[in-house]
Amino acid sequence: MERTLVLLKPDAVQRGLVGAIVSRFENKGLKLVGLRMEVFGRDVLERHYAAHAQRPFFNNLVEFMGSGPVVAIALAGKDAIAVTRGLMGATNAREAAPGTIRGDYGMSFSNNLVHGSDSAEAAATELEIFFGGQTIEWERSDLEWRYSVKEELA
Repeated sequence: MERTLVLLKPDAVQRGLVGAIVSRFENKGLKLVGLRMEVFGRDVLERHYAAHAQRPFFNNLVEFMGSGPVVAIALAGKDAIAVTRGLMGATNAREAAPGTIRGDYGMSFSNNLVHGSDSAEAAATELEIFFGGQTIEWERSDLEWRYSVKEELA
């Protein structure tokens, strides 16, 4: 099972969308293996967004992400990265399809509610930054109702 990181940004938390957004991932069939809510320090956020350090929006992004609580979620499932990114929708929420998190709840390019890892390498790095390898191993009791265990998980 693939693992990925999703961040519920300060705008999602301030708007009271945490439960609604987490339920989207769980209802799809992804397994919650880590959950952490914190106002993350600049050092953590700068490490997370290091790839954007030379871009003009870097400081605004780090300040926004440090402006309030963020919920970090570790999710597991088959093709979890692609599935979470599909559920989130286009980065510019005004262009995101209805039925996606950003399409249903967002209107902004910058305040776009969620971040999700975009590759297996990014997921590994981001999960280490936000969870330090401290995620939970457990089995869903409904696994065989969510996947064809013989075909998809063999």
